[in-house]
Amino acid sequence: MAAGGWAAFRPYVKHSICGTLVGITVSDQYISLAAVKGPSMQPTLGDRTGEYALVERSCLARYDFSHGQVVTFRLPADHRTTLVSRLIGLPGDWISVPETGEIRMIPEGHCWVEGDNGTASWDSRHFGPVPLGLVRGRVTHVVWPPHKIGRVDKRMPEGRVMPQQRHL
Repeated sequence: MAAGGWAAFRPYVKHSICGTLVGITVSDQYISLAAVKGPSMQPTLGDRTGEYALVERSCLARYDFSHGQVVTFRLPADHRTTLVSRLIGLPGDWISVPETGEIRMIPEGHCWVEGDNGTASWDSRHFGPVPLGLVRGRVTHVVWPPHKIGRVDKRMPEGRVMPQQRHL
């Protein structure tokens, strides 16, 4: 009787395991969802009801990022914590930091991230440039709540990045 019960249950277990493996692969390589909490990205993201954003991960293979994109990344001091911020500077850029008046160069292999709500954001202004290896993907769309479903636009603060000097 026990063997017969297992035989009936086995296809469901098999499909569940296969579905889980496919889901993990898709989440790890292509797309995933990220919960956006807190005020650091307001008004773009993070209202009080909690938002979920679609995170495109295929950009990680080539470090295919551009100024103004919203990205998810691991906190440099605590790799268990994931944050969401806007990508302001890329390797080799010179960044003007208005709060301190300093101008900083972004080292190779790093980026500068800031929340849209500067007064409530924990970002590169506090912990400096973030290694590109800690970036987990770029946020492309808000998928929840329904009234906020839509694309997340690229946006750059005015006059913050000085163009890279190209040597010919």
